[in-house]
Amino acid sequence: MEASKILIFAKISEITYEDPKTSKAKFKEYGYEIVKFFNKKGAQGYLLKGEDYVLSFRGTEVKQISDIIADLKLHKVDEINNEINHGKVHVGFKDELDKIWPSILKEIKNIDKLYVTGHSLGAAMATIAASRIQDKVISLVTFGSPRVGTSYFRKTLNVEHYRVQNNCDDVTKVPPYLFGFRHHGTHIYLNFYGNIRKLTTWQLIKDMIRSRIRARKKGEKFIGLYDHFMANYIKKINLEIDSEKGK
Repeated sequence: MEASKILIFAKISEITYEDPKTSKAKFKEYGYEIVKFFNKKGAQGYLLKGEDYVLSFRGTEVKQISDIIADLKLHKVDEINNEINHGKVHVGFKDELDKIWPSILKEIKNIDKLYVTGHSLGAAMATIAASRIQDKVISLVTFGSPRVGTSYFRKTLNVEHYRVQNNCDDVTKVPPYLFGFRHHGTHIYLNFYGNIRKLTTWQLIKDMIRSRIRARKKGEKFIGLYDHFMANYIKKINLEIDSEKGK
């Protein structure tokens, strides 16, 4: 997927944090109108319509206690869809999605194809949502996603997935690998300079160590949190686009 296309989903994911009073005009700037705003017990998302339909999930908000609780849970539960067990997923992420899932199913019943996206907790919700409607998903595009499920869940999720990670984003490192959680999808890694790079595991570790050292020298003490902010994802993707244009 081209960086310019990824940028659109990054913008959508950022706007998804806002309520319809402010988001409507911003979505319109990118050619989308709100079909439905989903909102129940702290879980939120949008169904948008433009050239294609987009299902976007809101990420963690520190003001929402349900978001914090969802993120802190570590145990796994079965993800069963159409009486088929798709493996185990993080219980907090599943619980958040389940709050609004009946409303989502009702709205997308007559939609054949759509994109699914989200940031942080929203990325985890988007990943589980995509696993439930695989035949409808054009692509899944996530930003700063935590690990969502087990190896078996990853195996049963057969959708095109671009999983974007901004450099040292610490949220992408949880829940712990040792607890059986695994990432899914094509890893799109944005390095310190905002370039998309395909690196081995060892190269990734070295790049992130270098980034943390550089950040320290610049006075950025919390780069793992800083790199998770959606605004900084957008900044880095724009740098990649400028690089491709030779600016």
